[in-house]
Amino acid sequence: MENLHVISRKHKRTSEEIYHQACQLIPGGVSRNTLFHKPYPHYINQASGCYVTDIEGVQRIDFANNMAALIHGHAHPQIVDAVIEQIRKGTAYTLATEAEVLHAQLLCDRAPGFEKIRFVNSGTEAVMAVIKASRAFTGRAKITKAEGAYHGTYDYAEVSQAANPTNWGDLNQPNSVPLASGTPQGVLNDVIIYPYNDIERTLAILDEHADEIACVLVDPVPHRVGLMPGKPEFIEAIYKWTRKNGALLAFDEVVTFRVGYGGAQQNYSVKPDLTALGKIIGGGFPVGAFAGRSDIMKVLDPRESKLLFPHSGTFSANPVSMTAGRVAMELFDEEAILKLNALTKKAIAQIREAIKIADVPVSITGAGSMFRLHLKSKAPATYREAYQNQETKARVDEMLDYLFYKEKIMMINTLACMFSTVMTQKEIDILSQAFLNMFKQFKPQLDSLQ
Repeated sequence: MENLHVISRKHKRTSEEIYHQACQLIPGGVSRNTLFHKPYPHYINQASGCYVTDIEGVQRIDFANNMAALIHGHAHPQIVDAVIEQIRKGTAYTLATEAEVLHAQLLCDRAPGFEKIRFVNSGTEAVMAVIKASRAFTGRAKITKAEGAYHGTYDYAEVSQAANPTNWGDLNQPNSVPLASGTPQGVLNDVIIYPYNDIERTLAILDEHADEIACVLVDPVPHRVGLMPGKPEFIEAIYKWTRKNGALLAFDEVVTFRVGYGGAQQNYSVKPDLTALGKIIGGGFPVGAFAGRSDIMKVLDPRESKLLFPHSGTFSANPVSMTAGRVAMELFDEEAILKLNALTKKAIAQIREAIKIADVPVSITGAGSMFRLHLKSKAPATYREAYQNQETKARVDEMLDYLFYKEKIMMINTLACMFSTVMTQKEIDILSQAFLNMFKQFKPQLDSLQ
């Protein structure tokens, strides 16, 4: 390792050389499996706006935006200036900061259901806290989540995230499938799985555990399920069920808060009791938050005679994340959201035109400033319809590599795009042309999948 360090001072190392060192220190050479790439991942040199340049000097347009976290792209000047000013004052203290209060006020003003809010350090932590708060408030242990939905890296949240035809069971009674090896059976027993957007089956499953469920966890536009919005009648049916049976409706808006000024939840007539947040509310820094009804959030209040949910965290609500997040969300106002969503809608229209020209079996799902491509002519409506077998996954990987190396386009590894406000029609035209080129190149393989 010491020799490698000496070498690095003598010449500019390549991504391959850095990855060789990384593999000696980090399992698989990466701390995020989503960044793993064969034969090696590419390492960043710098990024600005919607353009990223790796250490080999190759510039690419970034349509991934750190898994939907960068709503204003990279190194936005106003966010950078605000963060530098805060860093000069300090980065974390064993004292409260006004930065936390200002960001809390901004977020609570955006969504009617955000009566109280607490900050944590990631979307995973936010979902963990939502689950724990639900249990503390209701006195119940079980939670329910959609088959295929991603809610972070937490035992209970991971169940059936990657269910497949060999283990997902009957649609009327989906199995609770572990993700990580060694997941305790007790975890599986306390997580009930429902099929997303299927009212009849979901309500029947919930009814079987009516007295045991603390919360029904819902992502209103679940990326891993297929990035299709929850139907209003589906969300309303779950809400009514929770009112009737003493459970809570919890939204995971870690990704989807970008959909509207008040998140994706503003598109429904009913409001969740609790909401998990993350990604864009940190302005490019690690962050998470959970918000909801005052009576539920009271379980965290240290002033209560009986504290039901003791909660803390060394870097929770640190002033750097709070400052960056507040500035980012101030910039992401209603005008910016309408403009970005309109640009995304135009991009989808152009890509659909490319699909038509190339005559390939590809469909698109999404909402707001995000969309996902599916290698089938009809857009999937459920997780099982969107499920990709090994052959399909192989084609997706090949297409992503084509875009990355040939077209200089970065996307999320599900063939999904998450737009940022710094994008213009120029980038949209480049993207749609890149897709047209790709569709023509891969037409035989795409046709063979049908």
